Amino acid sequence: MYNKFFSLLSGIIFGIGLTIAGMTNPAKIVAFLNITGEWDPSLIFVMGGAIVFTAPFFYLLRNKNKPFFSSAFQLPTNTKIDRKLIFGSSLFGIGWGMLGLCPGPAISSIAFLQPLSILFIFSMIAGFYFSIFFKL
Repeated sequence: MYNKFFSLLSGIIFGIGLTIAGMTNPAKIVAFLNITGEWDPSLIFVMGGAIVFTAPFFYLLRNKNKPFFSSAFQLPTNTKIDRKLIFGSSLFGIGWGMLGLCPGPAISSIAFLQPLSILFIFSMIAGFYFSIFFKL
C-alpha cells in the first residue's frame, strides 16, 4: 500500500515540477532544441537543478540492498543494444524534437486540456499497443 501511495505522490510532485519548469510547453522545448536558431537555454537550469538535488541522494543511498518501499530493486535484464532499441530511441527523439512533448510532460499537460497533448497521449497509447501487437 505504501509503495502505491508514494508512487502517486511522486508522480504528482514530478508533474507539478514539470509544469513549473515549463516542460509542458512544447514551444519551450522546441526552442531549447533549436541551437541554430533562437535558442532558449533556460531548460539547462532545470536539468542542472535536478542533478544538484539528486546527486547527493545517489551517493548516500548507493549501498542499499533494496528500495525503501519495495522488496527488491527491479533492474532490466536485457542489456543488449539492438535495432529495436536504436529504432525506438530514434523515433522517440524525432518525435520529441518535432512536437516538443515526451511522455512525462504530455501526461502533466493533460490538466490544461491542450488538444496537442491529448492527441499525443492517444497516439502514444496506440503506439504501445501497436508495438505489442506487431511484436516490434
